[in-house]
Amino acid sequence: MSGPWSGRRLHFVGVGGAGMSGYARAAHALGAQVSGSDRAASAFTERLAAENVLEARIGGHDARNVPEGDGLEVIYSSAVGADNPERIAARARGLPERPRAELLGEFTALKRTIAVAGTHGKTTTASMLVHALRAAGLQPGWLVGAPVGDGLPNAEWGEGEWLVVEADESDRSMLSLHVEIAVLTNVELDHHGTFASLAELRDAFRGFLTGPRLAVVWDRPELLELREGEVVPYDMPEPALETGGSRFQWRGNEVRLGVPGAHNALNAMAALEAARLAGAGSEGAIEGLAGFQGAGRRFQLLGETERGAIVYDDYAHHPTEVAATLEAARTLDHTRLVAVFQPHLYSRTELLAREFGVALALSDVVVVLEVYPARERGEDHPGVSGLLVAEAAADAAKGRPVYWLPGFAEAERVLQGLLGEGDICLVMGAGNVDELGRKLVKTDGV
Repeated sequence: MSGPWSGRRLHFVGVGGAGMSGYARAAHALGAQVSGSDRAASAFTERLAAENVLEARIGGHDARNVPEGDGLEVIYSSAVGADNPERIAARARGLPERPRAELLGEFTALKRTIAVAGTHGKTTTASMLVHALRAAGLQPGWLVGAPVGDGLPNAEWGEGEWLVVEADESDRSMLSLHVEIAVLTNVELDHHGTFASLAELRDAFRGFLTGPRLAVVWDRPELLELREGEVVPYDMPEPALETGGSRFQWRGNEVRLGVPGAHNALNAMAALEAARLAGAGSEGAIEGLAGFQGAGRRFQLLGETERGAIVYDDYAHHPTEVAATLEAARTLDHTRLVAVFQPHLYSRTELLAREFGVALALSDVVVVLEVYPARERGEDHPGVSGLLVAEAAADAAKGRPVYWLPGFAEAERVLQGLLGEGDICLVMGAGNVDELGRKLVKTDGV
């Protein structure tokens, strides 16, 4: 394949993830020869194989996964440590090991880039922006942490001059980007292993906002003060919430959304302002948002249980996100709202257990699962489990039922008996809780 990266060979360690799979797709589009590996197959690796981007080596990380030959660059995600056998093999062969942030920096240097940053809402706002720009005829590329909706993948290089990316603060990779238009949705301390304090996190976002020519920032004093230079403040104080969506006014135009919740109206406002700065016409941008049905794992409809309950999946993994998602679910017709939550990371669970409990108590029934450890180990966090969240939820629920069901098998059994017609079941978390959600629904879907 010809292209500006023809002759480059890139091997992606952890290619099954939402971010790394997108980088592999973009590198392939630029003409590079790509390969990759991961511990388990995913929807992302399956789609990469189906579209002849690469056939990932699945089943664990092994030195033998690293292709032979010189001139190979080994790209790794922040979840892949220096003791990974494929990284060790690369060092032994003298091959360069490069963090994903470096590669993303390269991508953003090739196109005019709009980067969406913030503790919450990055994926949805970036996905909305992609749809707005596409409907306006600008043919953008994108690198987003989930499929952006309407059958589109998590990444595409695009034929237009603009590239939409998520600017991730979890590993400070947002500071490696070449950005023309920055979007900042909010700032809350979430990644406690990376930032020791909110002040340190704010300094990082201040650095992110220093370079871009233009910035779209949520209209809050503590956020606006992070930007020196031209800024477009945005807000959405009172959208008209409707069943499954909302409507509001933007620059003299009515906007209608098909995704629920006030938080999504706020995300849409940010996307519209960024699209306007990129040169998108209002009519096209608004039309693009009207057809947006949500990004992958963002209030995603999974299906219906045998007894008629509707199951949704959401990536919410911070108390603010959990509360916003539950408030959005409340706009849908329902008899009971059942929240199933899988905490993500022991460190986050320990520090925010009380806040998670308060947020989950917005539902009628709470089910808490065991912590999804991700890159952490339970033995390093003695006494920390999902039970902390369940206890906090019970304290805040004012007598409403709260279940502590650590394992998926037990949770599935209880939920199948609990859920019935008129119920909405919302499974939430940044781990693999969507697998439980899919087990709850009928195989023929909705």
